[in-house]
Amino acid sequence: MITTIIFDIGNVLADFVWEEHYRSFGYDEETFLRIAKATVKNPAWNEYDRGVLTEEEVMQEFIKSDPGLEDIIRKVLKNKKTMVVRNDYAIPWIKELQGKGYRCLYLSNFSKSAETDCAEALDFIPYMDGGILSYREKVIKPMPEIYQLLIDRYELVPEECVFLDDTVCNLEAAEKFGIHTIHFVNKEQASRELRELGVKA
Repeated sequence: MITTIIFDIGNVLADFVWEEHYRSFGYDEETFLRIAKATVKNPAWNEYDRGVLTEEEVMQEFIKSDPGLEDIIRKVLKNKKTMVVRNDYAIPWIKELQGKGYRCLYLSNFSKSAETDCAEALDFIPYMDGGILSYREKVIKPMPEIYQLLIDRYELVPEECVFLDDTVCNLEAAEKFGIHTIHFVNKEQASRELRELGVKA
């Protein structure tokens, strides 16, 4: 019997809209691809996500990757508010599941700056029953320590949990602990798979 629904945040309850954010500054396709390669596709991003690098340290890594983009990188990352949007279904879905007796937790690699700068888009977090953001613990999915931490902190029975995430390696790591998983594509598909697990979704 499933008692706990664990949500990834990015691309599940909220969407990253990097391309729209960068394009809002009027940059062409070539520049956009250079920015993406220097920032979100840079391995340093993971170290930033889990709190190992500060914002200025990761900025230096981005600039080192493409020095010619320093001014642009600083400009597009200075105000991150438009990088993340909350999905309209997030709060109603959480409330619906809680109303049916399920506990709703989050397990996410959202960075500190995303949590603070995009707070308006993450306004569903206070509605949830708790969770873990990787940067606070300096451990990141799919590292096994983060799953064990969630289990221990919330006294979870893994077989009674289901984890929704859009990234296969994160789901595979959760499965090793006995947690049920759903590879999230959209709410309709996830709700259908939740029902197949016996969840009243």
